[in-house]
Amino acid sequence: MQLFGKQIKLRLSDFNYNLPKSRIAQYPSKRRDYSRLMVLHRDSKTIEHRKFLNIVDYMKKNDLLVINTTKVFPARLFAVKDRTDAKVEVFLLRELENDMWEVLVKPARKVRVGNKLHFTDKIRCDVIDNTVSGGRVVRFEFEGDDFYKIIDRIGSSPLPPYIKRETETKDKKRYQTVFAEHRGAVAAPTAGLHFTEGLISRIKQKGAKVAPVVLHIGLGTFRPVQVEDLNRHQMDSEFFRVPAETAIAINETRKKGKRIFVVGTSTVRALETVVVSGFQVTSKRGWTDKFIYPPYNFNMTDALITNFHQPKSTLLMLVSAFSDRDFVLKAYREAIKEKYRFLSYGDAMLIL
Repeated sequence: MQLFGKQIKLRLSDFNYNLPKSRIAQYPSKRRDYSRLMVLHRDSKTIEHRKFLNIVDYMKKNDLLVINTTKVFPARLFAVKDRTDAKVEVFLLRELENDMWEVLVKPARKVRVGNKLHFTDKIRCDVIDNTVSGGRVVRFEFEGDDFYKIIDRIGSSPLPPYIKRETETKDKKRYQTVFAEHRGAVAAPTAGLHFTEGLISRIKQKGAKVAPVVLHIGLGTFRPVQVEDLNRHQMDSEFFRVPAETAIAINETRKKGKRIFVVGTSTVRALETVVVSGFQVTSKRGWTDKFIYPPYNFNMTDALITNFHQPKSTLLMLVSAFSDRDFVLKAYREAIKEKYRFLSYGDAMLIL
């Protein structure tokens, strides 16, 4: 932010706003593309109120839509501890190597190194270490089937902590994008939840193109920022992949002077990680802990499709870097007044 030629350093408290609990969506809209869409025009500082299916109206021939094709797996499991039969919740975070996982356990005080946890007669795990973040490292033992097939049967969808209800069967489908392909996320790329296969087809019929990236969203997306000085915040590392064909499509779109529509903050972070020079990107895979907050010059995003985010979240900070923070917070206040639905199962925003 600039004031009389001087840059003002933004802090955590600058991204706070009052979010009524009644505005936090507990269920998705009945139809994905019937969620509401608030359109922000950065140049004129004006706001439109549309339906998400109207997003195709803002796209033109040879524009590029970049999506995150990560797939959420049912990472929440329930077990009993040997000898005591105490019930334990086990949340899978990431696979470290074959059958060895980093997990969160609840209640943590009841799960110690050396414990054995039983999920079913055919799957169990040994607790072999603690992590610096308060989690555990476990080694799974199972009989017969592929591990992920077992998890698909016994696991629950890892709904965000602000959804105050039990997971339901339909969440396995609705807390997943229609283009989900690569398993690895424990949280959905929620901006993508609004798309239907029919809407993607309409976008392509208009002459726009669609290109995928992968960024496996971790539980850190819900972890609150603990420091007032944003320079001191450390993002969790997340795996990403930008395929060669996507890098080519982005670079060709840039050469033609067309726009890149980026779906979600996770996709933005993947693209901004692989910028090599100017407005070019390269194919790459690896881990990123990129933290985007104001001020930041975006290289790969002309239009951002996103949801409404929590106060003081890194997601809100990224959105505020893409648009003016005051304009974004003004839009949020209007969204609350107009009864938009917030967070993962909520409505969407398009920033042009």
